[in-house]
Amino acid sequence: MIRIRISAGELLFGQTASFRWRALTPSKRFPFSSMATMKLIGTHNGSFHCDEALACYLLRLTDKFSAAKVVRTRDLQILDSLDAVVDVGGLYDPTRDRFDHHQHGFHEVLGHGFTTKLSSAGLVYKHYGMEIISRKLYLDEGHPNVYRLFLAIYKSFMEAIDAIDNGINQYDIDQPPNYVNNTNLSSRVGRLNLDWLDRDQSSEKEDEAFQRAVNLAGGEFLDMLNFHARSWLPARSIVMECLLARENVDPSKEIMVLTKSCPWKLHIFELEEEMKIDPLIKYVIYQDDRNKTWRIQAVAISPDKFESRKPLPSLWRGLEYDKLSEVAGIPGCVFVHMSGFIGGNLSYEGALAMARVSLAY
Repeated sequence: MIRIRISAGELLFGQTASFRWRALTPSKRFPFSSMATMKLIGTHNGSFHCDEALACYLLRLTDKFSAAKVVRTRDLQILDSLDAVVDVGGLYDPTRDRFDHHQHGFHEVLGHGFTTKLSSAGLVYKHYGMEIISRKLYLDEGHPNVYRLFLAIYKSFMEAIDAIDNGINQYDIDQPPNYVNNTNLSSRVGRLNLDWLDRDQSSEKEDEAFQRAVNLAGGEFLDMLNFHARSWLPARSIVMECLLARENVDPSKEIMVLTKSCPWKLHIFELEEEMKIDPLIKYVIYQDDRNKTWRIQAVAISPDKFESRKPLPSLWRGLEYDKLSEVAGIPGCVFVHMSGFIGGNLSYEGALAMARVSLAY
C-alpha cells in the first residue's frame, strides 16, 4: 500500500463553491488506495504567484479534475505520485498533466500568433482552455465561438499573467505593447502573500492566503469569460455585419454605419485584419442613444493612439450648429470636436454627407 505523508508546510484542499482548506500535521498519513477516485493536483508551498493560483483553479474547471484536491509541497516524491502538477517539478508533459515552466530549455508558447512564453497558468489554458470555455457556455468544443473566445481571453487576460510571471517587459522602445494588461491581477495576487511584518508566519496562515489568491484569480477569469461571452462576442458579430455592408453605405467602402449601439473600436481593428479590409475604414456613423442625433467618428490609426486615420476637416473643427452648417455646406450640423476626431448632425443623411465630404479633403 502506497502512503503519502504531508508535512506541516504542505496542504491538501478541495472546493465546493470556493476552495475549502485543511492544514495537516506531520503525523497525518493518507492511504492512496482510500482516495482511488480522488484526483490530486500538486503545486509548491511557500510564497505563491498568480500563475499557479490560477492554474489550480482552471484545472478544477475541467471534467477530469472537477473533484480534485490540491496538495502544496515541494517534495518531488509526493509530486510524482499526483495526477497533475503545476509550477513545480521541472517538467512539462501534457500527456501526464505536468505543467512547470522553470526548467532549462523551456520555450513553450500558445501559438495562434502569440509568442509570449507560457507560465503554468498559460500551459493549463493551452491544453484545457477550450474545454473549460465549452463547459461553462454549454457549447460543443468545436463551435467556432469557443475558439474565438479562447484567443480573445488569452489576449485580454491570460497573456499578461504569463508575461509578468516570466519577467517579460510590456513595452519595447518605440514599439506597441507586447501584451495587454487590463487587470494587474499578478500584483494583487502577490500582495496576498504574508507580509514580513505579520507576527503569524505559520503554514496555516500561508495556506489561507493562497486560498484567497486562488479564489481571486479564478473569479476574475470567470468574470472575463462572462464578459466576452455576453458582451464582447455579440458586439463583434454586429461590427462584422456592418463591415460586410459598408459598400451599401458608400462606394468608397471607407464609411461604416453601426446599426446597433455597441463597443466597436477594438473590434474594427481586429476584423479589418482578419477580413483583409482594403481600404481601411475612415469613419464610423452611429446614432447617439441619448438624444437621437447622429455621430460621425474618425477611426484612430491604432487602438492605443488618439491620432485619427483621417480627421474631419480642419475648417470645421470647433464650430457648432448654424456656423458649422454654413462652412460645411451641409444642413443640420451640430458640432465638430477641436481635434477633428468626432462630429455630429441632426440626421443620418447629414452625418453621411459630412463623412463623404471629409473623405474628399
